[in-house]
Amino acid sequence: MNQSAAGAVSKKSSRIRSSKGDIIFDTCNYIFLTLLMIVTLYPFLNTAAVSLNNATDSIKGGIYLLPRMWTLDNYAYVLKESTIFHATMISVLRTVIGTIATVFCSAMVAYTITRQEYVLRKFVTIAFILTMYFNGGLIPNFLLIRDLGLLDNFWVYIFPGLIGVFNLIIIRSFIEGLPESILESARIDGAGDFKMFYSIVLPLCVPVLATVALFSAVYQWNQWFDVFLYNSSNIDLSTLQYELQKILQNSNASLTTKSAGDAFANAGNTGANTVTPFAIRATMTIVASLPIIMVYPFLQKYFVKGMTVGGVKG
Repeated sequence: MNQSAAGAVSKKSSRIRSSKGDIIFDTCNYIFLTLLMIVTLYPFLNTAAVSLNNATDSIKGGIYLLPRMWTLDNYAYVLKESTIFHATMISVLRTVIGTIATVFCSAMVAYTITRQEYVLRKFVTIAFILTMYFNGGLIPNFLLIRDLGLLDNFWVYIFPGLIGVFNLIIIRSFIEGLPESILESARIDGAGDFKMFYSIVLPLCVPVLATVALFSAVYQWNQWFDVFLYNSSNIDLSTLQYELQKILQNSNASLTTKSAGDAFANAGNTGANTVTPFAIRATMTIVASLPIIMVYPFLQKYFVKGMTVGGVKG
């Protein structure tokens, strides 16, 4: 009885020590994650505060989480351009089409190079990976786009980025982790490669496909340099990012006609709101980021699972 009682006391004290260790670990973990959240959110909240603050007043500094002089003039300045809404529709269109095309094509190629019976799979994989490190350069790419007849063409936003090598690697790793017995059973039942791809592989790859879709959507939405290179002469194909870039350039140009000292002097006048490049940059950041921020919560659960499973084979 004495030994049993001693053993029970020992186990109880061990559980107490374990629970104290768990409490300390959880407390440190919560503190660290809270600090990480603050560090992550603060730049965005500060940018939002600057975008909602009087532009000339922002020159004084001292704006952190809340605007000092609330105003929507910065957004009115950015959104007053007649081309903004049409450019937004083009950005949405290229993001939707480009994301769907990239995800589908990358998944199809990833499935192909995971098949053992495809004898060229190693060569094709190496060829794709080499493109991540070697590039023809700006001028050869432009000449290629010109020779393909994609200048002043909407499809220049879609075709060059159909296969993303990074996305391809993630999807391939995910597919390699799928049970081979499922595919073998489907093949025994008479299913071909297309049938297995559409009916088995794609449904099982939803988490990693959602992850790749998020990567692709962010890339397509933020692009503006390809518009500048290939479609700058066609206003009907201009995107939101390119129009915002032009607005920023115009604000920089207009600032050269007015000294920063004059703008700072106007900061004492509550009725004055001389739009500055600093305020325009903050406003552009919020306008460009909101659509992706609104989409992310719907893909978050797939994003976490896709990155976890897709990054580790098996």
